[in-house]
Amino acid sequence: MASTRAAIRYAKAILDMSDSIGVANEVNNDMTLIASTIKGNLELDTFIQNPTIGVDVKENALLEVFADINGVTKGLFHLLFENKRFEILEAIALEYNKLFDVLNGIEIAKVTTAFPMDSALEAKVIAKIATLSDKKITIENIVDASIIGGFILRIGDQQYNASIANRLQVLKRELSN
Repeated sequence: MASTRAAIRYAKAILDMSDSIGVANEVNNDMTLIASTIKGNLELDTFIQNPTIGVDVKENALLEVFADINGVTKGLFHLLFENKRFEILEAIALEYNKLFDVLNGIEIAKVTTAFPMDSALEAKVIAKIATLSDKKITIENIVDASIIGGFILRIGDQQYNASIANRLQVLKRELSN
């Protein structure tokens, strides 16, 4: 995303406005829907990014696609129409979600595992999270077979590596010394 600074500014402004009128949660749901729809639909992303399509056509199409969104989000569409900046819509939505989580004390814990987490591993991860953070945590599971087993936990700028691949690397370093 080329215009992340602009996206952050738009997201902050929309969050401030929606929070002041008490609809920040609804707008967050809208932004989640917008980001996932654009990410999951190559045709929509190409349409938004196409500079030959007029901004009025883009605004009307987006208002049709996202007909059930909050008025603040519709206002964002109109602002992007006026400034001819629809190409950063997905970045704005993603930044809004991040800022909303920060505002509400929610942190995302990225858990990398060799296979999808089961309930036993999730319980271990939640126990480890409790020692690292006192915030509300949302777990995002990333599957990467190269770690062989165990898990890698990332919360903010902290990382806890309990993977088999890491243990093998440590053992290899110890044996080579």
